[in-house]
Amino acid sequence: MLQGKAIVVTGGGRGIGRETALYCAAKGASVIVADPGVAADGSGEDAAPAQATVDAILAAGGTAHANFGSVADPAEANAMIDQAVGEFGRIDGVVNAGGYLRDGWWHKMSRSQWDEMIDVHLNGSFNMCKAATPYFREQESGSFVLFTSPSAIIGNPAQSNYSAAKHGVIGLMQSIALDMARSKVRANAIAPTAMTRLVEGAMRANGADDAYVAQVAKSMGADRIAPLAAWLVSDDAADISGYIMGARGEEVSFFDLPRPVARLTQEGGWSIEALAERFGPVIREHGGIGLGKQEV
Repeated sequence: MLQGKAIVVTGGGRGIGRETALYCAAKGASVIVADPGVAADGSGEDAAPAQATVDAILAAGGTAHANFGSVADPAEANAMIDQAVGEFGRIDGVVNAGGYLRDGWWHKMSRSQWDEMIDVHLNGSFNMCKAATPYFREQESGSFVLFTSPSAIIGNPAQSNYSAAKHGVIGLMQSIALDMARSKVRANAIAPTAMTRLVEGAMRANGADDAYVAQVAKSMGADRIAPLAAWLVSDDAADISGYIMGARGEEVSFFDLPRPVARLTQEGGWSIEALAERFGPVIREHGGIGLGKQEV
């Protein structure tokens, strides 16, 4: 279903990005596997992961080239897209799966931790989309597949920076979908749940043993996310745009836009007393929506 397509997959050296690159190549796409090979906390660089993915694709008879740039650098993001056009003659899809974590409890969160997550996840998504946009507009086709997270939708302990960045990705995706519709270009976001090195690290930090990690890895492997990303690049999904989708194990889903749970009116407008008398009880009646009482 991807025969003749040219795709850039960021984060393609490991986890979901690697599985997506392998899957897309197996379905006929030519792939730029982009990954600077940083550690789980963003430190260091290593060309080996991206090259290993490329080697696996080539060994299976596919077409791929490596790129070791960072999505956080606009020039390097541009180079990824230009490489695809130079090597394959076109660009049809951008799958932005690259990223890492810099977790910390809110009261201990440093500005550098915050800036790093915004830079790699939100600014990185901007950089990749911006780089491909001129080509997509000219050919009047193309697919942006951005990765958000369940953390963006419901929050997550010690991930205020990551959650905020990934929530920003949703707003970016939805606005791109609206702005680029006239050019027949679509944008969607995937909120995956899968066993990756980042998830495994968090699980082990919370006391998970080898048996439990292996069980989760078997039922929710990163390879389960790849088909959804590949489908969103395919021509079959040419009319699908502006959606937040979920993928977890054998399950796929899509999310509705946020809608009010309850609407109240107050003649003459609201006062603090009226809110206490009428609005507070309604919110409390619909318990479970807010997160403020969760124990962490």
